[in-house]
Amino acid sequence: MTDTTDYVPPKVWTWNKDNGGRFANINRPIAGPTHDKDLPVGKHPMQLYSLGTPNGVKVTVMLEELLAKGHAGAEYDAWLIKINEGDQFSSGFVAANPNSKIPALMDHSGGTPIRIFESAAILMHLAEKFGEFLPTDVATRAECMSWVMWQMGSAPFLGGGFGHFYAYAPVKIEYAIDRYAMEVKRQMDVLDRRLAESEYLAGADYTIADMAVWPWYGAMAKGVLYEAGEFLQVQDYRHVNRWADQIGARPAVKRGRMVNRVFGDPASCLPERHDASDFETRTLDRLQAAQG
Repeated sequence: MTDTTDYVPPKVWTWNKDNGGRFANINRPIAGPTHDKDLPVGKHPMQLYSLGTPNGVKVTVMLEELLAKGHAGAEYDAWLIKINEGDQFSSGFVAANPNSKIPALMDHSGGTPIRIFESAAILMHLAEKFGEFLPTDVATRAECMSWVMWQMGSAPFLGGGFGHFYAYAPVKIEYAIDRYAMEVKRQMDVLDRRLAESEYLAGADYTIADMAVWPWYGAMAKGVLYEAGEFLQVQDYRHVNRWADQIGARPAVKRGRMVNRVFGDPASCLPERHDASDFETRTLDRLQAAQG
């Protein structure tokens, strides 16, 4: 293994704004808002503030699945949060999510709006509210929640670790990439072994566990996340690939994946969603406007 730097940590860390790579303009060691701006509020019970990253896709998939089951109360407005421009640091967004990360959901269905942040918490809130995609059997529910929490605990290795050092870091560090690649492959093996014995993660039925895991590990299995498919030999995880294809073929998943998406094929992007008809009326002009 080759050394890429002679860096020695100082006794006291200080923030170097110019040493953050691609995301230097949005990463900072302090919380709180940087500017005053209220969040927009649309006409539907659910107001989502997000971006079409894996964490955002979890929630839009869930909302579209609920609508497909006929739950009118799950109608939603999906507002685009441009994280590269610092929208997540507005006073309105920080009030919805003090951690300044997407997604954030405001539930206006009751007398007083309820804020829910962290993607898994949003999935759980919606599952319990509408009585869908969360098993009622004690053992199966425990299995479901275990996989939801597994994903929340594992994603930092896949995204903040492997994704950062493999795709975004300004300097390629062999040790860091090797360390996180090994962990991601272990995680893929964990999933592959589970899906060899079970159609879905919690058992025979599709649940919020699949919605939580699929946007990250389904994308990795299909080689589209960080364009690292060949590097990680993702085709070897055939049970994960079967599962990823099965979920990806669901109409609600196809719609959910489009919402708040502003990158890739314009035909797959719906920057904001305020009505079901928006899927039919999206235009290239709207995408270009959202990209700014």
